[in-house]
Amino acid sequence: MSLDHILLGMLGKPASGYDIKRDFSEGARHFWSAELSQIYRALKKLEERRLLRSWLEPPAKGPTRRVYQRTTDGREELMRWLTAGPQMGTERFAYIAQLCFMHEVDDLEATGDFILELRSRLTTFLALLRQAESDTAGADGSRLESLGAEDFHVYLAVRMGVRSLLAKIDWCDEALERIERRRRPRPVAAENVAEPTEALGGG
Repeated sequence: MSLDHILLGMLGKPASGYDIKRDFSEGARHFWSAELSQIYRALKKLEERRLLRSWLEPPAKGPTRRVYQRTTDGREELMRWLTAGPQMGTERFAYIAQLCFMHEVDDLEATGDFILELRSRLTTFLALLRQAESDTAGADGSRLESLGAEDFHVYLAVRMGVRSLLAKIDWCDEALERIERRRRPRPVAAENVAEPTEALGGG
């Protein structure tokens, strides 16, 4: 997945760089993050490739703004990407790399604290996705059947995020349980227990 294709998907209707950043903050941030400077660089490249066009538009108030919209070529590129099958690029999770090397700290309590903090952050993110899910389909899912095509596909994407986070939180609980077991004193194996020495002496 690339920022270019996300922008092409978002620019079916005219929007300014500020509008796009706002939409990222409200929705796309659930699966992709981008700073405003990154967005503008990508917009410039897409326009150079004639996948977008832009023009100056005087607003009702405030300064003139530049708005962008995908071109016919831009839509063709978007369709090529959408119909190429799931893009399974390498996902990067820094916390997994950190966990792989936590043995260097040599402290299971520190590992447990690390996973507890990860669980807390995942839970916070889950709450945000749950809210997005509720905003789209209703708290009880009552609006699900009446969703338009765009909102329905957004709902499906949000549901994937919810299920993924639930699985990660479940893993955190399992990992914490295994750490607790590992920290318990291990029972001494019977074969390692020395037999008591019989007292020496006459009968």
